[in-house]
Parts: sequence; structure tokens; C-alpha cells
Amino acid sequence: MIDEQTDKSRNSFWKELPILLGVAILVAVLVRAFVLQTFFIPSPSMENTLQIDDRVLVNKLVYDFRSPKRGEVVVFKAPTSWSGNPDGEDFIKRVIGIGGDHVVCCDEQGRITINGVALDEPYLYSVGGERDQPADQDFDITVPRGRLWVMGDHRSASGDSLQHWQQSGEDVHEATIPEDRLVGRAFTIFWPLDRARWLSVPEQYGPIPRPGT
Repeated sequence: MIDEQTDKSRNSFWKELPILLGVAILVAVLVRAFVLQTFFIPSPSMENTLQIDDRVLVNKLVYDFRSPKRGEVVVFKAPTSWSGNPDGEDFIKRVIGIGGDHVVCCDEQGRITINGVALDEPYLYSVGGERDQPADQDFDITVPRGRLWVMGDHRSASGDSLQHWQQSGEDVHEATIPEDRLVGRAFTIFWPLDRARWLSVPEQYGPIPRPGT
């Protein structure tokens, strides 16, 4: 009797296995399509925060429920004028200014200001004791509503809002990205393991007031 029950259990397992595998694959596909996605870092534009070949995990749902915040690291579909690729290309940068923000470079200490408050940026690329400047030229812009001013942490090696503001003849629309082109928020480095950590918003963004205040 026990042997017969064991045989039936084994047969049932093997019959159900394809269904279980199919469900697992479907769940994985749905999660990747709508919830989470992995991205690898192909360039030095976010060093030292993100290194070439780092793997990050991106929350694709978060901006369906709220607007992006300053200081968040985001993945977005770059405009064709940025990437030269009409099919779209994924870029990763840090949000510096949101819609309505008055972003200026630079104050007397060489810092970017947002809505009149200076921003210290401890994440800026540094090597051998030398740190990137927040920008390589002065600018004074107001971010259009529904758009974002984004910059790489490795300012001297980043094709970002400032570069495209310069190249477009100081056209702030060309220099900013629409919020609806966001893929999601990069919230953790998960590979390599010795670099695994959360990508939290730096505390320096806390004192910055809302636009117009």
C-alpha cells in the first residue's frame, strides 16, 4: 500500500512539474516586464557611485505611484538627440532638478544651487584626491514642468543635461528629459557582491525647498 502511494505521488509530481515550471517562467517574465529589471553599467558616467559592469536592480513601478525625487538614480529611454539611436537607448543618471526647480551653477563655493539652496555633492567622481567640479560652465535654468534635469556623478565623462544644454544652444527642453521616458529607479547594486549596496538619496537633498517657495 505504501509503495503504491509513493508511486502515485511520484507520477503526480512529474505530471505537475511542467505546469510549475511554466508558472515560474510566467511569473519571472511578468516581474521583469512590469516590476523589476536588471541593468548593467556600460560607461564611466556614474563613477564612482557606479562602476563599469556593475549590475543594478531597477524598480519599474515606483513612478506609476509618485513623481521622481531629486537625488534618485534613474534609468530612462534617452531621446534620439541624446543617443543617436531612433530605437531608444537606456541611460542612467542622477536627478538633480525636477519640474519647476531653478537650478544655477555656481555659487561662490563652486556649488550648484537649487531654488536658492546650495547643494553639496559628496558622490562626485574623484581620483587621486582630485574631484570633479559640479559643472564645467555656468548655467541658469528653470526645469520645465513634467521634465527632469539629470547629471552623471562623473561630470567630466557624462553625456547629461548640461552637455545637451550646451550642444543645443542652451535649449532647456533639449537638455531635460520627460518624466514619461523613465524606465524606473535604480535602488541597489547587486553585483559584484563586494560592491552590493543600496542607492539611497543623499541627505544633502533634504534641505532643498519645493519649487516656487
